[in-house]
Amino acid sequence: MLFDEKTQRLYFAASTGADPDELRRIPVPLEGSIAGAIYREDRPLIINEVASDPRHYRQVGEKIRFEARTLIGVPMRMRDRRIGVLEALNKRGGHFTANDQHTLSIVASQAAVAIHNANLVSALQKAYDELGKVEKLKSDFIAIASHELRTPLGVILGYAAILKEDADQATSEHAAAVLHSALRMRALIEDMTNMNMLRAGSAEVAPSRQPLQPIVDAAGEEMRMLIEAKGQELTRHVAAEELVASVDASKLTMALTNLLHNAMRFTPSGGRIALGLERHGAEAWVRVGDNGVGIPAEQLERVFDQFYQVEDHMTRRHEGMGLGLSIVRAVVRAHNGRVWAESPGQDQGATFTIALPLAG
Repeated sequence: MLFDEKTQRLYFAASTGADPDELRRIPVPLEGSIAGAIYREDRPLIINEVASDPRHYRQVGEKIRFEARTLIGVPMRMRDRRIGVLEALNKRGGHFTANDQHTLSIVASQAAVAIHNANLVSALQKAYDELGKVEKLKSDFIAIASHELRTPLGVILGYAAILKEDADQATSEHAAAVLHSALRMRALIEDMTNMNMLRAGSAEVAPSRQPLQPIVDAAGEEMRMLIEAKGQELTRHVAAEELVASVDASKLTMALTNLLHNAMRFTPSGGRIALGLERHGAEAWVRVGDNGVGIPAEQLERVFDQFYQVEDHMTRRHEGMGLGLSIVRAVVRAHNGRVWAESPGQDQGATFTIALPLAG
């Protein structure tokens, strides 16, 4: 029997010779029961004439049709805390003795440790389940917020770009400020989405055989307005022959937009960004190049690490959380492909290449 802190009673946690579920529905009070006396007084009891003991709690025997004749009970402790009572009833042959008490005390000590460990595991599992619920709520919130923010932000970007081009100089300067802030907000939304995808393991893909040209075109078209709004030029060079691969179109599009967004972020106004698709042997190579700030040679591999950024976080000039390229690498690896970065050096631009196996 274990002690219930809420009800301040003992309840049957395990038993032999009776239905455990039926016993579990019969609470045992601390007052007016032998088990209660063992628990309260924190000492063993041997009773070889149970029927004549005034502390005998008869309701249990009556409900399960069991007659207790002899009984030995010991308290169960975990360190200096009592957690319950272990009893043995109706010894076969003779009465319970001090040797029986010693044996039962050893069993009670082992059982207390096992129960304590089981409770710790149960509490840990409960905490883990609760954490999982919180993580899901957080992921759902980020996904919904990112999705809902995209539409009004697209309208802001569109009108701000029009005002910047068509208005007088003073209004155009105000529109440029709005446009710049909206672009920063778009970058934050992309980072939120990327973080959510990393947490949710969204690099898992559902590939199907399809041409790559429409996917590359879709990514370019999705980013075109943002790139042009920043005063940059986007050019596309797509192979004339149809290149077919087994890919997840939505995930690959996401990887390409991340590369384009990265190029846009690190290329100044007036710069050029190139998006290309070509065959290289049994592979299709998708390339995103720019003439921006470039990447030092020793950083070419590290830029794909989560949260890593070439610039120091206290002095950097370019916004972002450093997750976009991690997403790209995860998606490409899930497609059994490769991705790498190349750069001649600082202020000489960079080129990112995704190599995907072509379908046979």
